[in-house]
Parts: sequence; structure tokens; C-alpha cells
Amino acid sequence: MKEIKHTRVNEHFLDTLLGIESSKMGFYGEVKLKIQELKTANFGRRIKKTELQAVFDAISDGVVIYDHKGLVQHRNHVCPRMFPKETLLGNSCRALFHAEHGVAQGSCPVEKALKGESSQLSISTTHNSSGRNRFYDVIATPIETPSDDLNSGNRALVFIRDVTERRNRELQFLQAEKMSSIGVLAAGVAHEINNPMTSVAGYAEALQRRFQEDPSLAGDLRLLDFPNYLDVIVREVYRCKGIIDSLLSFSRKSDGEFGKVDLNLIIGEVLELVRHKERDKKITLSDNLSTSLPFVVGDASALRQVFLNLILNAIQALNDEGSVRIETQAEGTQVVIRVIDDGAGIPAENMDQIWTPFFTTKAVGKGQGLGLAVTYDIIKRHEGEIEVQSVIGAGTEFTVRLPVS
Repeated sequence: MKEIKHTRVNEHFLDTLLGIESSKMGFYGEVKLKIQELKTANFGRRIKKTELQAVFDAISDGVVIYDHKGLVQHRNHVCPRMFPKETLLGNSCRALFHAEHGVAQGSCPVEKALKGESSQLSISTTHNSSGRNRFYDVIATPIETPSDDLNSGNRALVFIRDVTERRNRELQFLQAEKMSSIGVLAAGVAHEINNPMTSVAGYAEALQRRFQEDPSLAGDLRLLDFPNYLDVIVREVYRCKGIIDSLLSFSRKSDGEFGKVDLNLIIGEVLELVRHKERDKKITLSDNLSTSLPFVVGDASALRQVFLNLILNAIQALNDEGSVRIETQAEGTQVVIRVIDDGAGIPAENMDQIWTPFFTTKAVGKGQGLGLAVTYDIIKRHEGEIEVQSVIGAGTEFTVRLPVS
């Protein structure tokens, strides 16, 4: 038997010879190949979509995509925490940038992005539950429409970043700088004014003594009003000197030695000083002081002034009726003191100004607006923190945190 030899067949030549490329078999083979290519492409797209979704969800800022009509098309998981209603799918950009924040129509970042312009702005909102202002930075950029898509316009990609903590740190830094600058100015002004005021008070009191010692002066009709005039001069001079003393206290570094301080004892002393307010008005003063409160290191005199200021402010906020509660407790390495009243509350627009010297909403003669400025300065010198929360009509809570010894 002859040996069979293997012959290699040219498959392309055979296909051409048999006409398979133009046959149904060849057509189905091509379709099968295309289907396989589409499956591969779709698989790649699913991977890309999963990757993009993971990136989308990993962003710590709020991300919103608006369609060409300015309606919310997509949002990430952060947006419901920031603006749950305003960024609901299908909501207009007006719900976020026009209604509450009053952004002018021509300045709306979404509208600018839909026109192909990138923009940045800052907005703020007040959360009714806490009464606190929160601040946000907004960046909007256009998502351009593909050149072959003539049926839709640009979309808008909006990033929303909560910058409240950063803003508060900046405000605290500016406040500290302001305190330092005004302190230097206050010390100079106070010393310059104190000397002439002392002279005025001394001469006015000397004239009062002369009227008391010489009855003939009191009988002179030309001098009939002089005793009253002198009383007013003396009273107002000492009022001015009180303001000067507050300025000096605000500007002067504490001369007292720092030592271990029992805050419960200090607060008890302050409460005794203001107990008469309960008798004069329909006010209730109460305390909840921790019996195991650790000592802090500080200037007892300065800290006494802090809590006297806070408690008097709370009493004045009651408008002759209400309650003030003082609480102390230890939290980790800090002692926390809270002064809580159920008064009228502080308007949101005043929250950033209450620490500013001479800022006051009290009636003329009720205060000079130095109490909280002095309080802020003393707390910072003790390396502590002071915060305030307030709800209109419900009251205010001041929280002081001081490091334990």
C-alpha cells in the first residue's frame, strides 16, 4: 500500500473556489463575529460604567448633573445629606440656586454651564434644626454635546463642597487677629482717656462737696440746678470709666497667676452674685454641676468674669421672664460648661458678629457690647473653645470647653 501524504489546503483558496464567502454560511459567520464583538464591547462598557459609578460615589463632594433643560438628571449619595429636596431627580436648578439663596437668574451656575460657561460661587443656608449657618462652594462646568447630536444641548456638571468647618476656622482666625489688633488699640485709647476722665470726676466731686459744705451756695437761685448737673456729670463719668475698665480688661494679658481652678466653685460664686435677679424678675436660675469635675489650669479671676458675662447675657435675653440653666461635665480631656437660656434667641445674621467688640443689640445703656468680646479673649488665652447655638424663639446655648489640668 502506498503511503498517504498529508497535503496542506489553502483555506482561503478553498473558500473562494466554493463561494462560501457569498453563501449563507459565510453571512451567518460574519454576523456571529459581529455579535461577539458587540458582546465584548458591551462587557467593556459595563466595566467602565462600574468604574465610573465607583468614582462617582467615592467623591466626598455633592455631585449633580443637570440635563439641557436645567433639570436634575443624576446625583451622588452625598447630595441627599446636603440638599435632599432641592436635588431630587427632575427638580429644576431653581430649587437650589434661585428659591432660598436668591442667586440672580443671570448668575445661576447651571444656566451658565448650559451656555458653555464655567463658574464658581458660594452659597449659605440655615438648617432649622440647629439654627446654624452652613456654607458651600459651588463649581459648575458644561458637559458639551457631541457634534453629531443636534437634538439636545449642553448639560451641566455641578460640584457642591461643604466648607462650613473651614469657614469657621477662618472666622476664628480672623477673630483672633481682630482681638489682637483691637486690644492694642483699646489699651492705648483707654489709657489716654482715663487720665482726663479722672480729672473731670475729681473736680465734679469737689464741687459737690462745696455745695454740701456751704449752704449759701444752695440758696443762690442762679446755682439751683448745679447739684443736679453735677450728679449727672459724676454718674456719666463713672459710666465712662466702667467702659474704659472693660477695654483695659479686654486688651490686657492676665496678670493673675495660673493655677488649679475649681470651676464649680467659681460658678457657684457667680450664681450667688446674680441670685437677686430671681427676686426682681420672673426668672429661674438652676444648675447641674458634676460632682466629679476635674480642675482646670487658669486664672480664677478671669474665668469668673467669663461666667458672669455669660450668665448675665442669658438673663438679659429672657426679657424679665424665663429660665437659665448652667451645666458642667467632664468629656475626655476637657471640662465642658454650658449656659442655656430659653429666651428669644440670636438671629442668624448676628451669629458671626456677637464676638465683635461694641456689637450689641441691647437698648442704649444696657451694655457696651464688650462682654462677649472679653469672654472670647479670655477663653482663647486659656487654650479653650467657646461655641454658640441658637434658635429664634427657643433660646441660646453657649458651650465653653477648657483643658483639664
